[in-house]
Amino acid sequence: MRDQATAPAPAALSSMVEELEAGLLERDTAARLLLLAAVAGEHVLLLGPPGTAKSELARRLQGVIQATPGSSAAVCFERLLTRFSTPEELFGPLSLKALEEDRYERLVEGYLPTAQVAFLDEVFKANSAILNALLTLLNERVFDNGTRRLTVPLVTVVGASNETPEDEALQAFYDRFLLRVPVQPVSDAAFDALVAHSLPGGAKASQALGVQDRQAVQAAAASVALSPAALQALHALRRLLREPAAAPLAARGDSPSQARAENRTGQAPAVSDRRWRALARLLRVAAAAEQRATVEPCDLWLAAFVTASDPAGLAHVLRWWQQEVMQVPEADAPGWRHSAEAFEKQLEIETLAQAEEGADAAGKMALARSIGGAEGAGQGSEMLRLYSARVEERLRKRWSPLHIRARVGQVQALRQSVQVAQDQAQTALALLRSQLVDRLWLPPSLAHATLAPLVERVALLDSLVRRLLAAEEGFAALPVDQDLADVPTPMSVPP
Repeated sequence: MRDQATAPAPAALSSMVEELEAGLLERDTAARLLLLAAVAGEHVLLLGPPGTAKSELARRLQGVIQATPGSSAAVCFERLLTRFSTPEELFGPLSLKALEEDRYERLVEGYLPTAQVAFLDEVFKANSAILNALLTLLNERVFDNGTRRLTVPLVTVVGASNETPEDEALQAFYDRFLLRVPVQPVSDAAFDALVAHSLPGGAKASQALGVQDRQAVQAAAASVALSPAALQALHALRRLLREPAAAPLAARGDSPSQARAENRTGQAPAVSDRRWRALARLLRVAAAAEQRATVEPCDLWLAAFVTASDPAGLAHVLRWWQQEVMQVPEADAPGWRHSAEAFEKQLEIETLAQAEEGADAAGKMALARSIGGAEGAGQGSEMLRLYSARVEERLRKRWSPLHIRARVGQVQALRQSVQVAQDQAQTALALLRSQLVDRLWLPPSLAHATLAPLVERVALLDSLVRRLLAAEEGFAALPVDQDLADVPTPMSVPP
């Protein structure tokens, strides 16, 4: 058994993640954030249409949470909420014995006030009486049972909803869920696997997260520092989230719920001080679970799931993290690509250029090519091809040595610039891989999406280097006339 003061090893937490997502497709983000929320003692909201494994993920999380030793508390509690749900369904029935003694108390054993993990499906459909009671329970971990205020053993509440709440009255309750995780139907790429395999049964978890594990990680998190670079990035994110929307709501294609959530100035909903503080704590817990002493900029992908109020905002913050924090460049290099295309076109023009201008020269060239391409067999046919090749060679335009050197030099200079950029991109890709691959909390799908532009850029630049080398060799092989001395006009190369 692990020492009580020792946090679980990253390998043990990684094993729990694997059990959470086993057999599920494209749920690596939700599985990791559910477990991180449990480790940090925060609540998480799963947003997505029905049938996207929200309930399955929540039940699996219940399976990896170890019951408190010596406690009679239920490990898990689950309810589907509707507008007709009553407080008794969540908090327990009234005690008849207590009523006889003029006390208003509930029998809470086996209900939410004694649970460690709760799954509340369609959480925003509950009525105000339930939501008001849940606010205090979620935020302060206490439940008022008559005249007594009970401390509840709640580790995390997993809420599920098909959409973000539209009613302003629900915003305070919505804010109690620190992590908001979209869960979408599987992509077309994973559809074959979806229909080919059934969901595996819920086997007992081989690893369990106990109360001492959580306490050890949270204690270690208290000594984790935000690196200067991470703190600077958080400042930048705060400024970004304060900026007015760049385009009108209708032009951006926002949903009515998002339009209502934003104020009249086009500003996204403000991130409260409490949420910023909770984000900083979550980042420290994530780093402590990986046995690191500092929060680094590469950890700030988590900020998207805390600061964004809807899926569109989530995508916006993730792009900011990828482009501004991780400095991932665009995959394309349009200037160099267009330059390579221009040189290839110019090489084609100069290769096919004729020594004589006019229809007569064109006719001679066409005749020579038709003779060389004539069908036939034997020695006579071979002689015709050789003859046509010599005729075509004589008809080709000759270029001065200065012209050829100038063309080769310009292509060579461009190729060397592209080669330097390719080397830099490869170095950046190796560095980024070292920061993102095999991280405990970073979803592999997000790591792959972040690396993809750099991978594509390296491949594009490699292709351009090879194309420019071929153009360079093509210009060097142009027919030369040593008596000529003309110098070509340099081709315009975009920066």
